[in-house]
This record gives sequence, structure tokens and C-alpha cells, in this order.
Amino acid sequence: MRERYYSKVILFGEYSMIFDATALMIPLKRFSAQWRFASPLEASGGAASNASLLRFADYITSLENTKDIIDTQRLKRDLNLGLFLSSDVPSGYGLGSSGTLVAAVYDGYAKQKTENLLQLKTLFGQMESYFHGSSSGIDPLQCYLGQPFKITPEGVQLLSDDFLKKDIHIFLIDTKIKSNTKPLVEHFKAQRENPEFLNRFQTEYLPCVKTCIDTMISDDNELFFKSLKQLTQGQLQFLRPMITENTLPLFEADYDFHFGVKISGSGGGGYVLGFTDDVEKASDLLKDFEVIWL
Repeated sequence: MRERYYSKVILFGEYSMIFDATALMIPLKRFSAQWRFASPLEASGGAASNASLLRFADYITSLENTKDIIDTQRLKRDLNLGLFLSSDVPSGYGLGSSGTLVAAVYDGYAKQKTENLLQLKTLFGQMESYFHGSSSGIDPLQCYLGQPFKITPEGVQLLSDDFLKKDIHIFLIDTKIKSNTKPLVEHFKAQRENPEFLNRFQTEYLPCVKTCIDTMISDDNELFFKSLKQLTQGQLQFLRPMITENTLPLFEADYDFHFGVKISGSGGGGYVLGFTDDVEKASDLLKDFEVIWL
């Protein structure tokens, strides 16, 4: 059982993953979760986590594909002894609060672990569906691996921790609004039942996501920021309900320097993700927001 499980950031591909298209993930080590024992639980603040984990263990046991993989009897025994997951990962912010929990349960209580990342993704998706109604399994996979990776229809490609070049600076803008993933994802899935929406999303939006990923990894800054601007416009067009009113002007404006924003996670609140190559100008532009630089 490892010491802690880090939060995550989906740089690109949050809704592309529903189509098994390309996505890019990195760990966010500013926030994390770790197992702790305490008695009494109320005094430690772990009672809510402990009760939630007991319900989660019952859910895992009810699933045909997971009940034989996770040792829920041992998990429940430890929970009854005062186990809980201590976490400072903000809930409803798209940073993997449920992903860290799923990763921690698997890491600590899997009867036998697999190194097949696609199998692991499927398993994690089944487990995390308890929280969101449906899940790709990508968030828990990132929280479990704690390493950047690109996922494509062909599989998971692990990346080095320093794959991001120093001249692209990434930041998170706090919308001060908690987001509920489930209704947003359900809204998007209802939208894709429209053939025209589906065709345009697949032919216009998904290729733009892939270009952003490829140019970021290849360090083609000019094309990256050009593609990022197109992606921002695509989110205004295809994912408008996921953009909060207080950050909408950042999506709509044109800038005289390399700067762009996009939703993070499911959107609808939490953090907005941004990129720039000029920290001074970006900081001045964002002076009225609470910003975390990665």
C-alpha cells in the first residue's frame, strides 16, 4: 500500500474519452489522499470517509466483475478498525477525488494486481461508476499510476515526468463553483444522439483535441496555441453548458499574446485550465481570479 495517491489533471480529452479518442493526463501533486487509521473516527474527522467506504465496499461486492478482484472482506475488517481515506483533493473540482479513492482501494485491497493498463482502466471504470453513473476509468488510472500518459484507441502510452516543455506554462483558474459530473455527462450523451451534432463533434472537435496533444508533446508552440484557440471555440460551440458564466469572457476574448483556456474535467465548475508562454501578461490578465500555476 503506497504512501499517497495524487490528484490528476486532464490536459486534453475530457469528453473525447467517451469516444475512446486521444486524451492526455498528468498527475497534480498539490493534492493527494492517503490511508489512515484512527479511533474514535469522529475525533479525526474520518467518520464520513469511513461510512462512504463501507457503502463503496458493498457496491464492489455487488458487481460480478469486481467482487472476486477486490478483497472486500479485508477492506471491511479494516474499516471496522477505524480505517479511512484522508484527502485534501477538492470534491466537485475535476481533480480526481473519486479517482484517488478507487486507486487507493485497488492498490490496498486487490487480491492480485494486473499490469495490463487497458484491463485496469476497464476495472476502474466499473468501480468509479458508483460515483458518476458511468466512468471511463481514466481518472483512477492516472491516480493509480501517478505518471503522465497519453491514451489512444490503441492503448496507454506512459510519458516521462518532464515531457512538458518549460516554455508552455499551465495554470488552473478556480471558478469557486462545485461541479456535478453526472448530469453534465448525461447532457452530453443526450446531445450526441443528434446525428448532426455527433458528426460535427467527431469531424471537427476530436481532431482538434488530438492536434493540441500532439503539438504539445512535440513542442510545436505556434501550432499548439493556434490549435488551442480552435479548441476553445469548439468548447463554446459543443460544450457551452460546461463553461461557467464567470469564466466565459476568458473563452470569448482574443489575446495579443499566446494564451488560451479550456474546461477541466467535466466542466460546469471546478477549475478552468489555461496555457500561456507569458506568465507576466497572463498573471495580469487573471488578477481577479484565484490561480494555481502547475
